[in-house]
Amino acid sequence: MEEEVALTIRNLEFVLHPRSIAIFGASTRPGSVGAVVIENIVQGGFEGPIWPVNPKHREIAGRPCYRTAKELPEAPDLSVIVTPAETVPGIVRDLGNIGSKAAVVITAGLTVENGLKQAMLEAAKPNLFRIVGPNTLGLLTPKLKLNASFSHCNASAGGIALLSQSGAIVTALVDWSLDNNVGFSHIVSLGDMADVDVGDYLDLLASDPSTHAILMYLETIPHPRKFMSAARAAARLKPVVAIKSGRHDQAAKAAMTHTGALAGGDRAVTAAFTRAGILRVGGLIELFDAAEILALLGPLQQTRLGIVTNGGGAGVLAVDDLLDRRCELAAFAPATVERLNACLPSTWSKGNPVDIIGDASPRRYAEAIEAVAADPGTDALMVLNCPTGLASSTDAALAVSSIARSGKIDGKPLITCWLGESTARQGRHLLQNAGVPSFETPAEAAQAASYLSEWSRAQAALMRVPPESGSAYMADRSHAIAIFRAAAADGRQMLTEAEAKEVIAAYGIATPKTVVAKSPADVEKAAAAMLLSADKVVVKLVSRDISHKSDVGGVALDLGSAEAARDAAEAICLRIQHSSPDTSVDGFTVQPMISKRSAYELLVGIHQDPIFGPVIMFGSGGVAVELLDDTAVSLPPLDDVLAGDLIDNTRAGRLLAGYRDREPANRAAILGTLDSVSRLVVDFRCIKSMDINPLLSDREGAVALDARIQFDPSLVEDPAPNADLVIRPYPSKWERDIEVKGQRYIIRPIKPTDVALYPAFLAKVTQEDMRLRFLSPRKHFPDQMLKRMTQLDYDREIAFVVIARGGDELAGIGRLSCDPDHVVAEYALLVRTDLQAQGIGWELLNQLIDYAREDGISKIEGMMLAENRKMLSMCRALGFMIQHEVDDPGLCRASLRLKPRANAEAND
Repeated sequence: MEEEVALTIRNLEFVLHPRSIAIFGASTRPGSVGAVVIENIVQGGFEGPIWPVNPKHREIAGRPCYRTAKELPEAPDLSVIVTPAETVPGIVRDLGNIGSKAAVVITAGLTVENGLKQAMLEAAKPNLFRIVGPNTLGLLTPKLKLNASFSHCNASAGGIALLSQSGAIVTALVDWSLDNNVGFSHIVSLGDMADVDVGDYLDLLASDPSTHAILMYLETIPHPRKFMSAARAAARLKPVVAIKSGRHDQAAKAAMTHTGALAGGDRAVTAAFTRAGILRVGGLIELFDAAEILALLGPLQQTRLGIVTNGGGAGVLAVDDLLDRRCELAAFAPATVERLNACLPSTWSKGNPVDIIGDASPRRYAEAIEAVAADPGTDALMVLNCPTGLASSTDAALAVSSIARSGKIDGKPLITCWLGESTARQGRHLLQNAGVPSFETPAEAAQAASYLSEWSRAQAALMRVPPESGSAYMADRSHAIAIFRAAAADGRQMLTEAEAKEVIAAYGIATPKTVVAKSPADVEKAAAAMLLSADKVVVKLVSRDISHKSDVGGVALDLGSAEAARDAAEAICLRIQHSSPDTSVDGFTVQPMISKRSAYELLVGIHQDPIFGPVIMFGSGGVAVELLDDTAVSLPPLDDVLAGDLIDNTRAGRLLAGYRDREPANRAAILGTLDSVSRLVVDFRCIKSMDINPLLSDREGAVALDARIQFDPSLVEDPAPNADLVIRPYPSKWERDIEVKGQRYIIRPIKPTDVALYPAFLAKVTQEDMRLRFLSPRKHFPDQMLKRMTQLDYDREIAFVVIARGGDELAGIGRLSCDPDHVVAEYALLVRTDLQAQGIGWELLNQLIDYAREDGISKIEGMMLAENRKMLSMCRALGFMIQHEVDDPGLCRASLRLKPRANAEAND
C-alpha cells in the first residue's frame, strides 16, 4: 500500500494548544532522551497534567507513572513518544482508541524499508490521529511554558514561529536567541514528516494570533501543491522567511533539451518562494534580521531609497552595497533639492545620498529626513551616522527616533546604520527601542533594505492571478493536440522540429516557413522554390534519435542555391553515417535564412522540476546557452507582469532595452511568447520539456527559429488545466454574464484587487443583514480579514462576486470553503441590501452548486439563523435539507448532497 498523503490541519489544534501531556518512554536514566524530555516539560513549567508512561516505573519526576495508554486518567491532548521504534505503531493505535488525537514521535528508525513508518500511519488512520515526526527533536510552545523536546535549553516567548526539518538547527537557533532577545510563539522540529508536514504547520500558523512572523529551515518540500497553497495563504497575512538548503545541488539534467540542463532545481525553489510571497535568505542569522525588518515595515510598490548621512564615505559604501543587491536609488524631484538647499549647508552633496556634513546637528538630521521623506520618488529611507567629535551620535539617534514616532515621514520605511561600537551602541539601542531597525555597517543596512525590496517583489507576485488562458488571441488547442496524438501513435516521445513549430505556431508564436524534405533531392526542390522569395536558406537534420542537431553537424546555414542545399543535406548524411551509423536520418527541414544583425538570441523553455512540476525558463539563447548560463525560471501560469519579472531577472533582460548603437528588442513580442508558452503549459500536461532556441528578437518582433518538444504519450488526452501545476490558475471559465431585473452583471471568481470594492459594498449592507450573514452583529472588518476574504488560493476555496457590467460596484458575494479532505464544503452568501429580492442570490447559489459539483465535492452545507427566512426558502427550493442544530435551536444547517455531472472534466 502506498504511503498516505497528510490530512492537512484536522486535529492539529491539540498540537498547537495542548492542555495535557503524556510522555511514552519517560525515564529516570540520566542522559536518556526520555529523561531529558520529561525533565524539560516539568522544569519548563507546563501547567496542565503531565503523565509519564513506562511499564518499568511506578513514579517518574514526582508523578505517578502509567504502564500503558489505556491506564491514563483520560485521553491526553498531546503525547510525546520516545520508545523503541517497533513499539510506536502499537502506542499510536492505543492512543487513538482512547480518544487522543496527536503525538510528537521523537523516536528515529521508523522507515519505509522496515515497514514501521507505514505501520505507524496505518495505526493512526482509523482515528485521524496526527503525528509530528518521527525522528524529531520535539516542539516548544513558550507561551504555554511547554518544552516537549530534548533541547539543551528553553526558549523565550515572543511572536516568531520557527519550523525546521533539522533538530540541530533548532537547538542552535534557540541557543542564539537567548543572547539576542528573540522570542518565539512556536518552535517545531518537523523531523521526517511522515504525517504532519510544513504545509500543515503553515496553515496552522497563518491564523495563529500569537505568531507575527514565520521562519522556516527546509531541506525537502513534500506535497508541493499543498505547500504552495498553504504558504500563499500564510504569506498574505504575515511575513514568511525561509532558508532552503542544498542550493548548489544540481537537478538531474534532461538530455533532450537545453532547458533541462539549465533549469537547476534551486532556481525553481527561488521561483516558487517568490510566487508564494516568501522571502528567501541564505543564512541562519539572516532569518531573524529579515523577520524583524518585515514585521516592522510593510511591502512597497517600489523600493527607491533616499539616503541621509553625515559621512560621504559611508553614503558611497551604502550605495555600492544597495546596487549590488539590486536595490534602487531615488531620483529627487527639483522641489526636494530646493528644500534641502534651504536647510543644509551649501557644501551638502546636492544629490542622493544626502551628505549633511560631519557636524550635523539633530535638527539638521530631522529637516533633511523630512525633506527626503516628502519626495514623491522616494519609497524608503536609509539614515547613517558616523561618530565625530563635532556632534553627538546619541543626540542624532534621539532625533531620528522622534521623527519616526511623529509620523512626519509619511509612513515610509526607515532603516538606520549607526557606525562604530562604543560610541554608536547607545544610539542603535535607542533606535531599536523606538521600533527603528538599526545596523552596525552600511552592508548590513543595505542587506536589510534588500529584504524589503525582495519581499515587496514577492508580495507583488503573490497578488497576481493569471488566467487559465490569455486574452490576446485564442490558441488552436485542437490542432496542437492532433500533432501530439499523431506523434504518440508513431511511438515517439519527441516531436520533430517541424511538428514542434506547428504546436507553438498554433499558440501564436511566430515561426519561419518550414518545409520537410525526405531526401537531398527533395531538399533541392524545396530550396529552389524557397529561394524565389528568400536570399538564402537553412537545411537541418530531422532525426528521432538526435535532439541537438548542431552538436552532430546537422545544421547548414547561408545556403544561396538549391544545389548548395542538396550538397549540404548529402554532407549531413555522410557525417551521421561516419560518426553514428545507427542513428536514423528521417529527413531534413528547409527554411529561409533569417539574418538580423541587431537581433537578440534568446531561449524560452519548459522544464519539469522534480518538486514543483512545470517551470518556464527564459534567458540568453544560441548554441552556447549552457556556457552563458544566463537564465531565470518562473512557475506557470504567467501574465505580462510576471513574464516581465522573468525577463528582468536575467542579464539578457537588461540588454534587451538597447545599448550603444543596438536598438531595443520588441518587449511586447517577447512577453507574448512567454504568455503563449505559459498557456501551452496550462493546456498540455503531456509536455515534459521544450526549447525555443533561438527566439530571435529585434524591434520588429520575435520569431522562433528552432523548437523541440519532448512529451509523455500517456498524458496527451489529459484535460486542461494541467494537474501538475502547483499554482492553480484563475478559473476564468467560471466567468459569465447574467441579467436580473433588466440589469446586466458579470459573475466571476474573486480577485485580490477586489479588496478595494469591499468598503463601498459593506457600507450598503445593513447591520441586520450583516448579523444574518455572520450569525452575530459585526461592524468592523480589519484589513487583514478583507485580504483573507479576497486573496484566495483557488485550489482550496472559491468565492464569486457579482459586479454590474461596465461598473466597479460589488452587488453580491458567494463563498465556498472545503474541508481538509475536499469532501464537504461550507457555503455563504451576502447580497447588498438595496439589491436583494432581484435574483442575485439565486444566481450565486446556483454558481456555487455547479462549481462544487464539477470540483468533485460530495456535499455543500451552510449555517444560518433560523430567522433567516429568505435564505431558508431559497435553500428549500433548490433541494437542500434543513436541520435545526441540537445544541442551538436558533441555528439551522442547510445541506445538499451532490452527484458529479456525467463525463464532467475535473476542475483541476
